[in-house]
Amino acid sequence: MTIFSRFTAVKRTAIFSGMTAIAAVCAPAHAQETPDTTGWFSKTLSQTGDRLSNIANNGDMEVYLSGYAYHGRHTYTEEKIRELNEKAWGLGGGRTIRNADGNDESLYLFAIRDSHFKPQIMAGYAYEWIWNVPKTPVEVGAGYTAMLMSRQDYFGGFPFPIALPVVSLGVKGAKLMGSYVPRLSQNKGNGDVWLIFARFEVK
Repeated sequence: MTIFSRFTAVKRTAIFSGMTAIAAVCAPAHAQETPDTTGWFSKTLSQTGDRLSNIANNGDMEVYLSGYAYHGRHTYTEEKIRELNEKAWGLGGGRTIRNADGNDESLYLFAIRDSHFKPQIMAGYAYEWIWNVPKTPVEVGAGYTAMLMSRQDYFGGFPFPIALPVVSLGVKGAKLMGSYVPRLSQNKGNGDVWLIFARFEVK
């Protein structure tokens, strides 16, 4: 299976990577402004750029592996489910840093085979609050991701922004992850989806 063979979107990848680069590059220029000339937007952009740059430069390198997309049996018809792909094979990479509060912040680029057997590309930022299971190395995480997504069935493949919840279970360097896409329409053919994937630290 050649997931990436149909990606005519080298441009999309460039857009995804470029957005992070722009934020990081703009940060030093705004940070040099005096307090009198630096507005709320400039400060926010500078802080965001510094945060993304810190993750990119100091975060642990990770590999993302995707394998399953569960379509809600109460929101899709049986006929529709038989038409859909639930083997959402995919591959990605990113970096994650454990911040001063003990929570995880990540940057990633991830491509999977979507519900219609087409390429789906995602690039974004994720924040997870982390709780340790007492007397074990096991961690439970919950948070959100804000990303740009490219799908052939939306906007002709042009990247669009979306925010979704994420959860995780595992140890610091290896986690089973999940993200939930809620039902966006009352149409029986449009339901909710759980994407299940794994994230592994690469030493």
